[in-house]
Amino acid sequence: MEKDYYKILEVSPSASGDEIKKAYRKLAMKFHPDRNPDNKEAEERFKEATEAYEVLGDLEKRKIYDRYGAEGLKSSGYSGPGNYEDIFSSFGDIFGDLFGFGGRTTGRRDPYGPISGSDLRYDLNISFMEAVHGTEKEIEVTKPETCWTCEGSGLRPGHKAEQCSTCRGQGRIVHAQGLFRVQTTCPQCHGAGSVIKAPCNDCNGTGLADKTKKVSLKIPAGVDTGAKMRLREEGEGGRRGGQPGDLYIVIHVEPHEIFHREGNNIYCELPLPMTKVALGCKLDVPTIHGTKTLNIPPGTQTGRTFVMQSEGVPSLRDGRRGDMVYEVKVIIPTKLTKKQKELLEEFAEIENNKSEHHEEGFLKKFFSMAS
Repeated sequence: MEKDYYKILEVSPSASGDEIKKAYRKLAMKFHPDRNPDNKEAEERFKEATEAYEVLGDLEKRKIYDRYGAEGLKSSGYSGPGNYEDIFSSFGDIFGDLFGFGGRTTGRRDPYGPISGSDLRYDLNISFMEAVHGTEKEIEVTKPETCWTCEGSGLRPGHKAEQCSTCRGQGRIVHAQGLFRVQTTCPQCHGAGSVIKAPCNDCNGTGLADKTKKVSLKIPAGVDTGAKMRLREEGEGGRRGGQPGDLYIVIHVEPHEIFHREGNNIYCELPLPMTKVALGCKLDVPTIHGTKTLNIPPGTQTGRTFVMQSEGVPSLRDGRRGDMVYEVKVIIPTKLTKKQKELLEEFAEIENNKSEHHEEGFLKKFFSMAS
């Protein structure tokens, strides 16, 4: 008879991942072999719950099981979690939460194996135009690199690490607490399983030494604030033969005096005196690619926009350029010369004569609506 994994974990087929994990934790706590020594029934229940969780706790396996059942899983190559060693290896995080350790391991681990370096971050400020057009930069990064003297081992040349006498090379210490066995990291070797009694003079036994290095960057056109560049193996150095980490360059673009960017479009306010917008004109306007000519038709109002297509920022994805967008802001003079005032008064008188009939009609319509 085919097993019902949902029934075993006592959850519904619509249960969420968190609900499935919670149900498994409850059953694992109840039927764990350390809490039920020499209890075959509890051992079987524990194995069944673990098998069910390995399937339902994995999104891909769960999809196959929901559609084709356990036979479908066998066809896909799944044969169950196997023995206890496999179970503890697969779900070390679960048992670590329950019992205070990361699970059992098969055989003896290498207590002095390779350690990969950590990833590092470098924040780089570039100008608006450098971001638009792309640029090349050379930066100096001070970072921990693999010590050349000891090659990352932390040992003085000619010496070896000695087995930790506290944990006997295991890296962990087992404490018995009633029915439980709790493992904790060895305080002497900090989990390494060995101790360095003859540390390298250049890195003081850490396996790493600070070094300042120049790194060349080619920043593509179109980057914006928040963009990241990944430089493989330019991060912290590895120890004991481990791989170096990566260096992540995070871009910060400085603001521009007259341009601002939205996506791949560039926006610019265009302040113009009222005479130019009233009469119309041709203007030489700035773009991110140089000066271009823009036609301003007579009677242009404040707030009107003009678009120059494909004069914006190139897309990082396909290279297509955005647009340049100009918004007109009409400048009203605040200080007039005597001559300017006379001309404006003359202009206003002409306008009043032209619009008198229109204003009378508007007033009559307004008061008729208000009455």
